[in-house]
Amino acid sequence: MMMDKFEPGDENSKELFTFYGLAVYYSQALEQQLANLIMVMKLSQGDLQSEEQFNENFRKKLGSSLGQLVNEIQHHFSFTDEESAQLKAIWKQRNYIVHDYFKLRIHEAFIKEGREKMIAELRTFCDEARAMEMRLQQYTERMLKQLDMEK
Repeated sequence: MMMDKFEPGDENSKELFTFYGLAVYYSQALEQQLANLIMVMKLSQGDLQSEEQFNENFRKKLGSSLGQLVNEIQHHFSFTDEESAQLKAIWKQRNYIVHDYFKLRIHEAFIKEGREKMIAELRTFCDEARAMEMRLQQYTERMLKQLDMEK
């Protein structure tokens, strides 16, 4: 089995790192959308009285980890069992990608077939994280419309 050259910018690594970057991007988009939904829920419950209080709470939410946001949202929002399971699976996969992916898969990254498998996995993660982020965005928009109607 021949090992490929693996240096920044070479064709052997570009696509793998592109999808790795997209996986991290969609993880962050999901974190942002969870923070948005939590803040809209707080607004709808009248928990935030002033703009200053809202801004401070929002800054804190943006500093929370995906795990913290997932745990918090599940206490306040009624997801289906399937959505809850998907959210937890994305969280678990995100942690694996960010903290362990290359430590555990480095040998595969040097072999064409290994990279192709890794790219397929990262594509799947991106699709799942993006779909969840879009679903959360729809919930957020619905809640914002309800808030607007109440005011």
